[in-house]
Amino acid sequence: MTNDRAALGLDPTVTTACHAAAESIVDDVYRVTDRRTTVSVERAVARLLGIDGVDRDDAPLPNVVVDHVARQGKLDRGIAFWLGAAMLRTGMTPQQLAEGIARGEVDLCAGAPTDGGEVDDLMAVRAAAAIADIAQARAERAQLIGTLQDPRDEPGPLVYVLTATGDVYEDVVHAKAVAQHGGGIVAVIRSTAQSLLDFVPYGPTTEGFGGTFATQANFKIMREAMDEWSKDHGRYIRLSSFCSGLCMPEIAVMGAIEGFDNMVNDALYGILYRDLNPVRTLIDQRFSRRINGLFGITINTGEDNYLRTADAIEAAPSVVASQFINYALARRAGLAPDQIAVGSAFEIDPRVENGLLLEWAHAQLTRELFPECPIKYMPPTRHMDGDLFRTQANDVLFNLITVATGQEIQTVGTPSEGIHTPHIHDRVLGLQASSYVSTFARDIGSELVPRPGGLIQTHAAKVLDEASRMLEGIRSTSLFTALEAGTFGDVTRTIEGGRGADGIVTLDEAYLNPFADIEVVSHV
Repeated sequence: MTNDRAALGLDPTVTTACHAAAESIVDDVYRVTDRRTTVSVERAVARLLGIDGVDRDDAPLPNVVVDHVARQGKLDRGIAFWLGAAMLRTGMTPQQLAEGIARGEVDLCAGAPTDGGEVDDLMAVRAAAAIADIAQARAERAQLIGTLQDPRDEPGPLVYVLTATGDVYEDVVHAKAVAQHGGGIVAVIRSTAQSLLDFVPYGPTTEGFGGTFATQANFKIMREAMDEWSKDHGRYIRLSSFCSGLCMPEIAVMGAIEGFDNMVNDALYGILYRDLNPVRTLIDQRFSRRINGLFGITINTGEDNYLRTADAIEAAPSVVASQFINYALARRAGLAPDQIAVGSAFEIDPRVENGLLLEWAHAQLTRELFPECPIKYMPPTRHMDGDLFRTQANDVLFNLITVATGQEIQTVGTPSEGIHTPHIHDRVLGLQASSYVSTFARDIGSELVPRPGGLIQTHAAKVLDEASRMLEGIRSTSLFTALEAGTFGDVTRTIEGGRGADGIVTLDEAYLNPFADIEVVSHV
């Protein structure tokens, strides 16, 4: 894609200072979260060790096993320690132990004290085998992509299209239509409020509100359907879902196992918009991003959400500040820059004079601040009121800025966005509009460069300066203080408040998580 990535003439010392401030902010986050785990991290470890299925009451076995240890007040050693000790004692597999606990026949914490070193060695072997299995599947997927046409190699942005019917089998129909009309990534929106569930539903689902439940079975169905379409048509279709909420680490594991390519994995969204506890969420995002990084999954950071509750012009510095923080958190978790799809959005009120130029400034600023990242650019949604013609016009202008500023992942807007969950034909109209602009304005980004000292350059510099001051302010206090002050999205959250705080566990000195320190070396 053509775009001059240095069109704004930004002061590099300001950018460097922003990255340094973000690094210091993340240092402080780690001081708060470092010696803690959560029930969802432990359930993710249980899943990686092979535990799956439900008990006779449909409770997921990862929950059954972790709750069993937590009730005895012993989760501070880590679920891997107790599973390993019981494996040495009984000769059973993690799955057999889980089923035994569900039947009331096994007490994971019973028996004579076990040598910690012996457990560590066993779990290191089991973890390495689990990682190798998923890495092998990932390598086979890379090989498949290599035999097909890759939409990343096509001119224009990688087009990201949502499906959200609530029925996984209907989502398959929508996803195939998206693929047929030029989509490159199919995102399965999950059911409303699933992020508040402290368990992952089990099996295929056909009922959901505003989306389809993220379950391992649903992931598998979508992956198989897209692989079948890809092989039949010679063009690879990527899959994405939401890796957030109270089960963020588990969903990261499920996505890795089922071969997903992208995940919406924002560090702050659940805190701000689902009122999840900040400490719980930041612990969960660290492990989930480690898993995403390990298996070559690209994350989407989701700053676009802030602009649904705050004014897009006034809040622009806070969006940029969050981008720097989210980027630093992702890098610290082991993600490569090309796996971090920093979020940006087109959300200025369409009645604002010269709003298009201000949007251009915001988009170009994000593009230049993170030159190695595949920026994920979101279409307008906040000001969509059901007026089909204005929505379509707004989406076309969004498509124009996408091309002009060289965004690499573009979510497609749909004309009926403000009326109902879009039907297939709405998605197709959005894809046609995107394709039209992408072709018709292909090289606009290199032909039309912002005028030195003009509105685009001066606005971008002003936003960056304010973001820099905001980051310095957060560095002098903490990210948690900034959340309490309503810095992001005009939403206030306290460090003690929110759902899920009771799922945080302070670590014992002998805590064991064999997946925590594995090097991220298998980036595909």
